[in-house]
Amino acid sequence: MQNKTPYNLLVITGPTASGKTKLAARVAKKINGEIISADSRQVYRRMNLGTGKDYDDYLIDDKEIPYHLIDLKEPGYKYNVYEYQNDFFNIFDDIHKRDKFPVMCGGTGLYIQAVLDQYKMVHVPPDRALREKLKDKSLKELTDILASFKKLHNTTDTDTVKRAIRSIEIETYYQNHPEIEVKLPEVKPLLIGVRIDRSLRREKITRRLKERLDEGMVEEVKGLIKEGIKPEDLIYYGLEYKFLTQHVTGEISYNEMFEKLNIAIHQFAKRQMTWFRGMERKGHKIHWIDARGNIEDNVADIVRMLTKTD
Repeated sequence: MQNKTPYNLLVITGPTASGKTKLAARVAKKINGEIISADSRQVYRRMNLGTGKDYDDYLIDDKEIPYHLIDLKEPGYKYNVYEYQNDFFNIFDDIHKRDKFPVMCGGTGLYIQAVLDQYKMVHVPPDRALREKLKDKSLKELTDILASFKKLHNTTDTDTVKRAIRSIEIETYYQNHPEIEVKLPEVKPLLIGVRIDRSLRREKITRRLKERLDEGMVEEVKGLIKEGIKPEDLIYYGLEYKFLTQHVTGEISYNEMFEKLNIAIHQFAKRQMTWFRGMERKGHKIHWIDARGNIEDNVADIVRMLTKTD
């Protein structure tokens, strides 16, 4: 695949309950790929039902598609975007060295952008003198200055004067402090978004929530607390773990937990779509496919896009 495509990364994203994991696994099988999760909560061990780890999605014809950055840390740990970016690129390099193809799959927009936009994670202090020097320049002038530092793949750093000045400030700092420069691998991504009709998404979210509760999601939280995980640490992870913990500790009833959690997941899916639209406005081209389409047809379409060179 690596010799047949202009890309070196496939990204499959979309809101919760859109079916992106099942799709990503089937594409990975076709292209000799491996999944790199882009989910901020699936990194935690034993937090399975609450984070929606659908292990069966990785099993195709009795063969497991390799996946990474799932079941990485113990519950209670506070994994962050800096760690994710570092872990991602280590795995990205390793997958390519083994002549496999990396397929990033998940709905945590911040993690995806940290990779695509190669966020610089070192703290860069304000440079008052530089800001004063740049303050009267136009956005085009600032963009040209920034382009002299690096190749601009998208408009994320130059969508406003303020962001452009900050980007120049960061690049200037790195130029003056080469000892801290972290060179990240170049990413040439194909971005696929799984679009799901709002009414269908709502139906699937509610049905999936009921199924996971029936499968033992409350018992999962009880078990985590019993093994010594502090309730406040579980609440920190939000959504399922927030409301389930509040129920388990007697703060809210089962029915109240279900209603609040159901609403919160719907709101979360809406925020995810807002984030993806923001990515598009900042220059990231997302090719949207319909979640209701035949999965094998969708797989074939993605493979065609990956190998299209004109």
